[in-house]
Amino acid sequence: MRICCLGSGSSGNSVVVEAPGTKVLVDAGFSARDLEHRLGMVGVDPRQLDAIIITHDHTDHTRGVGVFARRHGTLIHLTKLTYEACRTLFRGEERTQTYAVAQPFIVGGLRVEPFLTAHDAADPVAVALVDVATGARLGIATDLGRPTAGVRYALSNCDFLVLEANHDETMLRTSVYPRSVQNRIASSHGHLSNHAAAHFAVELAHPRLAGVLLAHLSIRCNDPALAREVVGNALARAGWRGWLDVAKQDAPGPWLDVEALRKRCGPGQLSLL
Repeated sequence: MRICCLGSGSSGNSVVVEAPGTKVLVDAGFSARDLEHRLGMVGVDPRQLDAIIITHDHTDHTRGVGVFARRHGTLIHLTKLTYEACRTLFRGEERTQTYAVAQPFIVGGLRVEPFLTAHDAADPVAVALVDVATGARLGIATDLGRPTAGVRYALSNCDFLVLEANHDETMLRTSVYPRSVQNRIASSHGHLSNHAAAHFAVELAHPRLAGVLLAHLSIRCNDPALAREVVGNALARAGWRGWLDVAKQDAPGPWLDVEALRKRCGPGQLSLL
C-alpha cells in the first residue's frame, strides 16, 4: 500500500491511496485543474483513478469533485446527506454511489471503512482503508473535533495515519480570527490542536504503526515545525520511533510506501511499545 498527499490545509485537502491495481482519491478539495496538475506531479493519470471518496461537504474537501468527475468519468462515493449538502457541485451527469457510516465497501483491492467524526458538517466521516491482499491498514482523519470512542476504535491498529494537527492554541487565540471563529475551531466539533493531536497519536501508537503524517494545518494558526515538534516529542517520550512528517498545503508530498516505512523503523521499534 502506498499513499501520497496532494495537499492538506484550510485551502484544500486530497490524498491518493494505492493498492495493487487500485487507486483512489480521498477528498477533492482543490479545483479540477489543480487536482489534475498535482496528480501529474506525482505520476498519476486522472483516468487511472478508480474512485473519489468524499468524507464531508466542506469546500476544502469537495471543491473540484463535480468538474473532475464529469471530466474523467470517475465514480464518486459519498453519504446521502453529504450529496445533498453539496448538490450545487453536481449536474446529475456524474457517477455517484452513496455509502453509510460503519458499513464498509470495496473499491478494487481496497476495503473502505467509513466512521463518524465530531465535526460541524452535514454528515462528517473519516475513513480507514485496508489493502485486501495484505491487510495493511491506513487511517485518514483530518477533521476530528475530538477523538470519540468510535474514532479511537476505527483508527486503532493502523499501519499508517494521516492525522489532523490543525492549530496551536496560543496562535489561535491571538489570531485575527473573530472570537466566534476561534471558538468554532477550538470546539469539540472543530479541529484538533497540536497538543490534542499529540495526545491522540500516543494513544494510537503501537508496534506496527510505521508512520504518521500530520495534516490540515492552519496557515494562520500553526507552524509545521511546531506541530512536528509537539507531536514528535510526545511520541518519542512514549517510545515510538516511526516516520513522522507534516503535509504541505501548496504542493504534493512524496509517495510513501507503508511496508518500506515499517522496515525502516527496524526491530527496535517493536521492543519499545
